[in-house]
Amino acid sequence: MLLSSSPPLRKLFLQSSTSCIPASCIFRFYFSTLSFSASLLQKCKSLIDAKHVHQQIIVQGLADPTTTTHLVRTYLDLDAPSYALAALERLPPSPYAVFWWNALIRRQVRLGFIDDTLCLYSRMCRLGWRPDGYTFPFVLKACGELPSFRRGASVHAIAVFQGFESNVFVCNAIVAMYGRCGAMDNARQMFDELTTRGIDDLVSWNSIVAAYMQNGDSVSAFYMFDRMNIESNFGFRPDAVSLVNILPACASVGACARGKQIHAYALRSRLHEDVFVANAILDMYAKCGLMDEANRVFELMETKDVVSWNAMVAGYSQIGRCEEALSLFEKMQAEDVELNVVTWSAVISGYAQRGHGYHAINVFREMQVCGSEPNAVTLVSLLSGCASVGALLQGKETHCYVIKCLLSLDGGDPGEDLMVINGLIDMYSKCKNTRIARAMFDSIPLKERNVVTWTVMIGGYAQQGDANDALELFSSIVKEGSGVVPNAFTISCVLMACARLADLRFGRQIHAYVLRNRYECCMLFVANCLIDMYAKSGDVDTARIVFDNMYERNAVSWTSLMTGYGMHGHGEKALQVFHEMRRSGLVSDGVTFVVVLYACSHSGMVDQGMKYFNRMSTEYGLVPGVEHYACMVDLLGRAGRLCEAMKLIDDMPMEPSPIVWVALLSACRNHGNVELGEYAANKLLELESENDGSYTLLSNLYANARRWKDVARIRSLMKYTGIKKRPGCSWIQGKKGTATFYVGDRSHPLSQQIYNFLAELIHRIKAMGYVPETSFALHDVDDEEKGDLLLEHSEKLALAYGILTSPPGVPIRITKNLRVCGDCHMAITYISRIVDHEIILRDSSRFHHFKNGSCSCRGYW
Repeated sequence: MLLSSSPPLRKLFLQSSTSCIPASCIFRFYFSTLSFSASLLQKCKSLIDAKHVHQQIIVQGLADPTTTTHLVRTYLDLDAPSYALAALERLPPSPYAVFWWNALIRRQVRLGFIDDTLCLYSRMCRLGWRPDGYTFPFVLKACGELPSFRRGASVHAIAVFQGFESNVFVCNAIVAMYGRCGAMDNARQMFDELTTRGIDDLVSWNSIVAAYMQNGDSVSAFYMFDRMNIESNFGFRPDAVSLVNILPACASVGACARGKQIHAYALRSRLHEDVFVANAILDMYAKCGLMDEANRVFELMETKDVVSWNAMVAGYSQIGRCEEALSLFEKMQAEDVELNVVTWSAVISGYAQRGHGYHAINVFREMQVCGSEPNAVTLVSLLSGCASVGALLQGKETHCYVIKCLLSLDGGDPGEDLMVINGLIDMYSKCKNTRIARAMFDSIPLKERNVVTWTVMIGGYAQQGDANDALELFSSIVKEGSGVVPNAFTISCVLMACARLADLRFGRQIHAYVLRNRYECCMLFVANCLIDMYAKSGDVDTARIVFDNMYERNAVSWTSLMTGYGMHGHGEKALQVFHEMRRSGLVSDGVTFVVVLYACSHSGMVDQGMKYFNRMSTEYGLVPGVEHYACMVDLLGRAGRLCEAMKLIDDMPMEPSPIVWVALLSACRNHGNVELGEYAANKLLELESENDGSYTLLSNLYANARRWKDVARIRSLMKYTGIKKRPGCSWIQGKKGTATFYVGDRSHPLSQQIYNFLAELIHRIKAMGYVPETSFALHDVDDEEKGDLLLEHSEKLALAYGILTSPPGVPIRITKNLRVCGDCHMAITYISRIVDHEIILRDSSRFHHFKNGSCSCRGYW
C-alpha cells in the first residue's frame, strides 16, 4: 500500500532488486525523509521559508497526507490562510483532518470575516468533508453575527441530519444563533428540547438569557435566570457570564434592588474580581442613576479598563452631573487612559441631554484635534446637542461632515447611515427648519424608513406648531403599508399634536389604537400623554378616568392632571389632587408648585396661592425660582392687586426674567393701568425680549386708554423692527373636518349663512342686555363701526358655524391661537343662554366653559 502510494519509493524499491541496497534500508530512508520534512517545517520562521520547503516536498514527491497536514499547520502558524487552504484542499476527506478546516473557520470568525466563514464551510462540504461537533458552533456563530436566519436554519437542519441533535455544544450554538437573528420562538424551542432531554448545561441557560437580552426582553431574561436556579435545584451556579448577561436587565428596567442582590452574590462568590463582572455591576448602578454606589465599585476595582472609565463618565453625564463627568474625563487624560470613541461620545451625549449643546460642540472639536474618529453614535449625540440649543449653523456644519465622512463611504452600514439621517431630520426640525427636515424624510425610500424616521418627523411637526402635518403623517404610517409599527414615542408625538390642535376626535382614535395594540410595556408613558391630550382638548373628565385607571403613576401623571384642572378653572380639584399626590408618597418638586400656583391663579384663589408660595421654603424645603415668582405676579395681577405684584417683583432675590414682566404687563392691560404697563414694557425692552405678544399688549393698553398716537407709535415700531403681529385665528372640529376662521373671514362656503346667523344672534342677545364692549375694537373709529368690527372676530364666526352645523345638545369646541377678547367673552356668555349647547372655548391662556349664561373662568382669564 505504501509503495503504491509513493512512486519515487516504488522506483527505488524496484532498483534495489538489481542492486545491493536492502529493502529495509529503503523504508528507513523514506520515513527519515518524512520526519526530516516535518522537522524542517517546524523550523520555518517566515512564509518564504515554508514555501521553499513546500517546493522541495513537491519536487521530491513527498506530498503525502501526513506531510500536507504539517504544511497546513505551518501555513496557519505563519498567518497564511490562503496557502493553508490550498494545501488542505489537496487532502482526501478524513475525520482527523477536519480539525484544520475548523481551525480555518475559527480564525475567520475571530477576525470578523463572517462571509468568508460561510464560504469556507460551503467549500468544505462541496469537497466531501463531513463537519464535526466543533465545526457547527463556529458556523452557527457566523450566521448569528450576520445575522442570517435562512442560513442559520439551513445549518441547523444539516446538523440534525448528521446526528448532532443531542450534542450540547451544537445545540447551545443553535440557541445563540436564533437569538442573534431575533427568532426567539425558535431559540426557545431549541432550549426546551435541550432541557427535556436533560442534556442542558450552564452554557445553555446563559445562551437563552443572553438571547432574551439581545432582543430587549428583560422580563423573560429574569424569568429564565430564576428558572435556572430553581429547576436545577441550584445545581447550576451562575458564573461570570451569567452575571454579565443578567445585570444589563437590571439596568434596563431600573431593578436596583435586584441588581444589588446579584452584586452581593458576586461578592460572596468572588466573581467581582473578574473585570467584566465588575464593569457590568458598575454599568448597572450607573444606568440606574446610583452613581454613589457605582463610584464605590469603581474605587474598589483593582483592575480598571477603558470600559470601567467609560461607564462612569456616561453615568455622570446621563444624570446631569456634567462637572463630575468632565472631571473624570480629564482624569482619564491625566492618567493616560486610552480615550476611545465611546468616551468622547458619552461626554458629548451627556451635555446634549442636559441641553448644553455648545459644550457638546466644543468637546467634539477637541475630539477632532486629538485625532479620534467619531462614529454614528457620536454624530447623533452631536446633532442632538445642536438641536437642544437651536444651533442651526453648527448643525449644518455637522451635516456637511456627515456627507463627507460617513454617507459617502462605500460599503457603509445602512443601519448607521439611517440613524444619522434620523438625527439630521430631528436637528432640522428642532431648529425650526421643517422644510429641510421633510425634504430629507422624503428622500428616504418608504421601505427603508424605520419607526425612528417617522417619529422624529412627526415630533418635529408637533413641536413646531405644524400639528396638522403631524397628524397627516401619522395617518400615512397606517394607510401606506409602510410595515412600521408606531412605538410609544410615536404615539406621544401624535398625542402632542392632538393636544396642540385640541383635536379631541383624532385623540380618541389614537386612544382606541393604543387599547387595540396593547402598549402595556410603556403604558405609563402613553397614559401620561393621554391625560395631557384630553385635558388640553377640553375633556378633563376623561383625563381623570384615564388617571384613575392607571396601574402605576409617576410625578408626571399627577402634575398633568393638576395642570388640566388648572386650565379649566377647577382650582379646588387641582389642590385636591396635590394632596392625594402627597399622601401617595411622591415628593413635591419645583414643577409641582408651578402647577399649584398656576391652578390658583386661573381660579382666583389668591389667598391659597400665597399660602402655598410661602410654604415652599418653610415646609417643603424648596427655594422659589423665577417661574414661581412669575406665577405669583400673574395671580396677584389677575385679581387686580397690581401694587402687591410690583412689591413682590421688587423683593425678588434674583433678577426678574421676561416672563415676570409679561405677566405684569398682561395684568395692566386687563385692569387699564397704563403707567405700570409702560414700566413693564420698558423692562422688556431692556432685556431685549420684545416680541409680538408684548407689543400687542402695550398697543391694546394704549387703545383702551384712547391714546391713538401711542398705538400708532407702537405699530410703527413693530414695523421698523420687523415684528409681525400674529393674526387671530379660531378653528372648530366639524363632521367634514376642521373649519378655520380669521378676523373678517369670508372664504368659507357657508360664509353668507354664518354672517346672517351671527347678526341674528347678536340682535337677540342685545335685547337681553348685551352691550358691545367697543374698547376691544382697537381702531380709532366711531362706536357703530367698532361694533361691526367686533362682529367679525374669529371666535364669533367659529361659534356661528358650530351652532349651524351641530345637532342640539352636542358640545361645541372652539380653539383660538390668541387670548379671547373681552367682548367675545361677554357675547358668548349671553349666547350660551339661548342655544342648546355647552360652548367650550380654549384660548392661549386657559379653557372657558360657557353654559346657561355663565363661564367657568369666573372672570379670571
